[in-house]
This record gives sequence, C-alpha cells and structure tokens, in this order.
Amino acid sequence: MADAKREIERKYESDDSGLPDLTGVGGVAAVLDKGLMELDATYYDTADQRLAGAGLTLRRRTGGSDAGWHLKFPVAPGVRDEIRAPLSDTVPEEIAALVRSRVRDAELVPLVRLRSARDVRHLVDADGALLAEASVDAVTAERIGGRAAAAQWTEIEVELADEGDPAFLDQVEKRLRKAGVRPSKSPSKLARALEQTEEHRRKGRRSRESRKSREKGGPAAPETAGEHVLAYLRVQRDVLVELDPAVRRDVPDSVHRMRVATRRARSTLRSFRSVLDRTVTDPIGAELKWLAGELGLDRDQEVMAERLTAALDALPPDLVAGPVHERLSTWAEARHGGAHSRLTEVLDSRRYLTLLDTLDGLLAAPPLRKAAAKQPDQVLTKAMDKDLATLSALVEQAIDVPPGGERDVAVHEARKKAKRTRYASEAAAPALGKPARSLTRAMKSLTTLLGEHQDSVMTRRTLRELSAGAHAAGENAFTYGVLYGREEALAVRAEAELPGLWKEIRTPAAG
Repeated sequence: MADAKREIERKYESDDSGLPDLTGVGGVAAVLDKGLMELDATYYDTADQRLAGAGLTLRRRTGGSDAGWHLKFPVAPGVRDEIRAPLSDTVPEEIAALVRSRVRDAELVPLVRLRSARDVRHLVDADGALLAEASVDAVTAERIGGRAAAAQWTEIEVELADEGDPAFLDQVEKRLRKAGVRPSKSPSKLARALEQTEEHRRKGRRSRESRKSREKGGPAAPETAGEHVLAYLRVQRDVLVELDPAVRRDVPDSVHRMRVATRRARSTLRSFRSVLDRTVTDPIGAELKWLAGELGLDRDQEVMAERLTAALDALPPDLVAGPVHERLSTWAEARHGGAHSRLTEVLDSRRYLTLLDTLDGLLAAPPLRKAAAKQPDQVLTKAMDKDLATLSALVEQAIDVPPGGERDVAVHEARKKAKRTRYASEAAAPALGKPARSLTRAMKSLTTLLGEHQDSVMTRRTLRELSAGAHAAGENAFTYGVLYGREEALAVRAEAELPGLWKEIRTPAAG
C-alpha cells in the first residue's frame, strides 16, 4: 500500500568544501553525523518523457531508510508530495494508476540511473528534536539505453523535518550563502541528469526553453476568438489531467475541482459553437457530461454529508433525539466508500482515457469555424449575450412558477444555465476585460443563491431517506424533521431573494 509524505527541501551547488557549520542557525544546537549512505535509484518515464515534462519523478531506489518506489508531484518551488510504495521489480499498480492520466497507453521504461554517496547530518535543537536533515551528495548519473552518456556532480540538500517551519530553511540558506553556497539551477537530480547527459543535451535545451516559456507566461497571448476559446479549454484539460491523481488519492475538494473543470470544458464547447464545429465537439461534450455525472456521485454525497453534519452540529442538544450523529456518519462513510471505488474504476476505464486523448486531439487540431479567425470582441460578446438571454427566460420562469416541485426543477435549470454563462464570461474575460469580469461576478452571486436552493432540495431528499431508515430501526425520527423544516426555510428564503438579485443583475446588463 502506497503512503504519502509532504517533502520540503532545497538543493544547492556544492564544491569540495562540503557542508559549512550550521550550529546556531535557527535554533540548531548540534549537528549530528549520521554516516554515509549508498543510494541507487533508477528513474522511470515514457520514451517521450511525459512525466519529466510535467515536473513529476518516478524512481525505484535501494539503500537508505526509505528504499522502495517514490513518485513525486510538484506542489510549489522546493515542495513536493512524495508517494511511496514497497520495493518490487515492476512499477506497483497503485503508483502506475497515479500517472495514468499522463502516461495513457505508453510504457514506463527505465530512463536514468543515479548513484549517490550521501553524507548525512541531522540538525537538532536543544532537546534533540530533528529540525532538518542536511546532506552532501556525490552523484553519478548514467543514461539507460542508447549511446552511453554519464555525468557527475556534488550537491547539498537540506530537507525540513516533518511538521517543521519552512522559515527555518530561510535561515539555513542565509548561512549557506554566506559560505559561498548557491541554490541549484536544477529543480531535481533527474532534471540535472537529463540536462547534463550528452545524448539528451539537445532535448534538455528544448525542455529548458519550454520551462522558461511557461515561467514567462507560456505562449504568446491569444489574439483571435478561436485562440481565446482554445486557451480556456486547454486550461481545463490540464486541470483534469493534474487532478486525476488527487482524486484517486481522495484528496479533499479534488473531486469538486475536477468536476468543475469538466463542466467548464463542456460549457465552452456549447457556448462557442460559432468558433468550434459542433459536429466534432458535440460528441466530446457528451463524454464530458458523462464524466461530470460520474464525478457527481461522489461530490453530491460529499456536499450532503458536510451540509448535514454542520446543520446537526448547530442544533441545540435538546433538539437532537436518538443516534442521529451515528446514523449520519455511517451513511456518509458507506456512500463515500462506494462512490470513490466506483470513481476509481471510471478513471481506469478505456472510455475516460479515450476522452483525454480526444481532448488532446481537439487542441492539437481544433475544428475551427470561420468566426474563429475574427477579433474576439464581437464573437465572444455575442456568445455571452446569447447565454444571458436564455438564462433570463429560465430565471423569469423560475420566479413565476408556483412554489413546489415544478419550481424546484425550474430553479435547477436556471442554475445550470447560470453556470454556463459564468464559464463563458470567464473564457471571454482575457479578451473583453471589465464587462466579462462583471458578468462573471454576477453569475457567481446568482449560482451561489440558486445552488443554496438546490442543495436544500437534495438535502431534504436525503433527510427523508435517513428518517425512513431511522423509523424502520425503531429510532426517534424527530431530529430529521427539525432539519427538514430548516432546510425548507432556507429554500423559501432563496426563492424570496431571487427576484431582487436578478433585478440587480439585469439592470447593469440592460444599461
């Protein structure tokens, strides 16, 4: 079973002078010599280096205290999440699954072998507690396969202890700089190995140029309507791929964020049909709708559990009758476990991987229509206005329909259209500026209100289910009725606020 660890470290260039004395830095009372370790790591990637291109590293390492498989995801400069699995001859399935959204059908093959002689020091405080581990690594890198290529260097690495304060590393770095030690130009040993091995020098230059391009803001700013739409769509594709491992690991909020990206991508295809040929994009939109639905099984349950738990905790003790907390907890755990297992199967499915490939293909060879080559102002504004007109009719219908099930449906339809209008304005904002940003803010307010109403509808449905289960078990169902009444009141309040909010939104739009 794989486990996770947040790794906060900094790497430095080193010469023959080694590690300077760090006693007294940031509360360091002693520097303990922990001896020399011999580490042997083989790094895996696809032949076209998809993992390295995304800043991920996958290695099989022997030696040291943490021998095994290590997969590292970048979080921020000097910060990575490391997923570990026990040592085995082949890539463990739980590790392979976490890179599947990037690897797809490509094979993971040995890329580089790094052998390090690591001289380790522990930086401890006056109580003997570990503050950080500092090491001097003498590294030999060897390219695997093809023409032989090798490189050697020495570097200093300082890794913060678990739960340590990152500010401590700033103090260590200040001392190192005074001693003439400078931060490494490479973010990882693998990156340096790829740059320095002769066989891949040209590829390393292209990788560095690509990285510098991203650091400067990526490709040139979009100019045409098509370029703006594709830029927004590309961001959503990237979010899907990047969040895939987090969803598999059940990281909080990852399902919600992935579902939003899926909906944004689908809405983009629908709102900008004048830009992209719908005969190509409609089938993709249908698959995105399928994925959003699968993600929703887990997300909707998560929202209900959080909402009900908060509502239950807010009740006075004398209104809580029977084992309500226990029943809610059991319900939430059972639903979440089943939904997450189902979602993992979806992410491993051929249908999902094909969708990612199809999105890649769409972005590589977009089915642009004539309007795509035009200036964005008119094209994007027209698309937003069209969405807003449809939304207006739906909101007016939701206001006019009598309270009850029919209004619940009408409000939900208006909410879905408001989200689509919001996503269209987000996509248009880089081109249209303030008008699009203003519409985005307005749609956010509207979707928040309509979302509160829809959450109330779904919560009341869940409360009926929980109440029926409690009654069948001979438990007191009073508290479920109290919660139901409060949820109903929230929905009524949202319905009462809708006309006023909509008038505020439409007045600037009309003016």
